[in-house]
Amino acid sequence: MTNGIILGFFDGIHVGHRELINRALKFLPNSDITVLTFKTSPSLYFNGTEEYIRTRKDSVSIIKNMGVNAEELDFGSIANTSAEKYLREVAEKYRPNAIFTGFNHTFGYNKSGNPEYLQKHEETYGYKYICVPPVKTDNTIISSTLIKQLLKDGNIKKANELLLEPFSVSGNVIKGSQIGRTIGFPTANIKYPEKIVHIPFGVYGVNISIDSKAYKGIMNWGRKPTLNNILEPIAEIHILNFDRDIYNLEIKADIINHIRSEKKFSSLEELKNQIEKDIQCLKL
Repeated sequence: MTNGIILGFFDGIHVGHRELINRALKFLPNSDITVLTFKTSPSLYFNGTEEYIRTRKDSVSIIKNMGVNAEELDFGSIANTSAEKYLREVAEKYRPNAIFTGFNHTFGYNKSGNPEYLQKHEETYGYKYICVPPVKTDNTIISSTLIKQLLKDGNIKKANELLLEPFSVSGNVIKGSQIGRTIGFPTANIKYPEKIVHIPFGVYGVNISIDSKAYKGIMNWGRKPTLNNILEPIAEIHILNFDRDIYNLEIKADIINHIRSEKKFSSLEELKNQIEKDIQCLKL
């Protein structure tokens, strides 16, 4: 028997999501609580687009680290299911003592299910419904949409405050032009994850995880205008005090702050001098 069910997509796991999960944990201490989420964003079904703050794997990992279970459903298989049928199936399968959602959660065909609907059917299915009010910052409701916009604007610091765990990108190290090593700043290059929200081109301070070890570094994300631009943008990461061959190894870069926008320099020497300044910014 599952004692509690939390309904929602939970992209990125921001402070609003965490408040919802913590409310469930507080209401049902020492109980079995499961977050019912989806393998892919509902927007893929409705709009044909996918954009995430974190990979689904990372989001689910954070959910589980908070002390609850997570079950990913196929949204496409239930998108046309009525709110009545969906709620009935959830109630019969999980037998929850309580159901928790955020204030604006909807479900079922044409979004006909909502907090009022869940409250109305408490006695029918024998659960207690708890609707968690919005969490705000500067009088603005915290949402995944808000955080995506902050990231797109390059406001990494504010986005990370709302996420609690830094926004990050990860990938396998690939071979680049190897120009960096000729000026004393070798880089580990990765392709920016395709479905993760794109931050502006520029230089960022990052914390890097390699084989569970932590390092500091700077990341240039863009088209390398000093080298006459490249068609496909790349994330180039210079790792401080590091000298290892890590080609094909997966690395993760937590993005801590935005140092400057991408810029075209007149020479490699000018670029080298700027990188030295960027690293000083990282140490501040």
